[in-house]
Amino acid sequence: MPARVPPPSRPIGSATRGTTNPNRLRRMDRWIAAAHGPALRRAADAPVAVDLGYGAAPWTAVELLDRLRTVRAGARVVGVEIDPGRVLAARPYEREGLTFAHGGFEVPLPGGARPALIRAANVLRQYEEGEVAAVWRRLCARLAPGGLLVEGTCDEIGRRHVWVALDGSGPRTVTFAARLGSLERPSDLAERLPKALIHRNVPGEPVHTFLRDFDRAWAAAAPYAPLSARQRWIRSAQTLRAEGWPLTDGPRRWRQGEVTVRWEAVAPRG
Repeated sequence: MPARVPPPSRPIGSATRGTTNPNRLRRMDRWIAAAHGPALRRAADAPVAVDLGYGAAPWTAVELLDRLRTVRAGARVVGVEIDPGRVLAARPYEREGLTFAHGGFEVPLPGGARPALIRAANVLRQYEEGEVAAVWRRLCARLAPGGLLVEGTCDEIGRRHVWVALDGSGPRTVTFAARLGSLERPSDLAERLPKALIHRNVPGEPVHTFLRDFDRAWAAAAPYAPLSARQRWIRSAQTLRAEGWPLTDGPRRWRQGEVTVRWEAVAPRG
């Protein structure tokens, strides 16, 4: 039997700025409910989700519980924060199915429970690109079988958001999501690329090529603009698929202002 590794004496990671706003992560939550909902419903026991690094106020954890319970009534959420003062401030918001804990990337849960979902939004932005893979591996190792890690970045009011979805085997997809009326072109989302990609938006890198092609498809779909930005986005996504980009979703998600592409299509070179 391998020797038991003692838990770390202090949480792993660094405190974020703590910036948060109500409804900031609605696009990510909506996608999680759609993409991961079937797995949450199949879970034999009430699934546990972690809102990692929820910030100075607990709004995102409260909202995550409400949204997950639209797909699994018994879902539970644990908000995990590395700043003990933020945990203390969140405690008055605890209720059935919602608790808060002091911790970091070690994701401490009672009894060593393994979460079905870890959501880490706007957490890795402050880290170096070279640190991301190790954090991803650590967090994925904490997941329950079939669990999902969703890690990404959004603007302050949740209009523009890009996230990576990972499972035990590593990164699987990247989702670009926006309030379409706020976009001049799809590449406006480049400023919200997650840390693993944001420095790779340069010529020669796949994510740069993807955004370039998305902009071209958007320009070609200009005749659909009088119908709505949504119809223009849908047409642009259809063009991307026709050009060979491996999109994993379809019109139902595109109508929500989302496009999801396989990770390997946009992963950094090398």
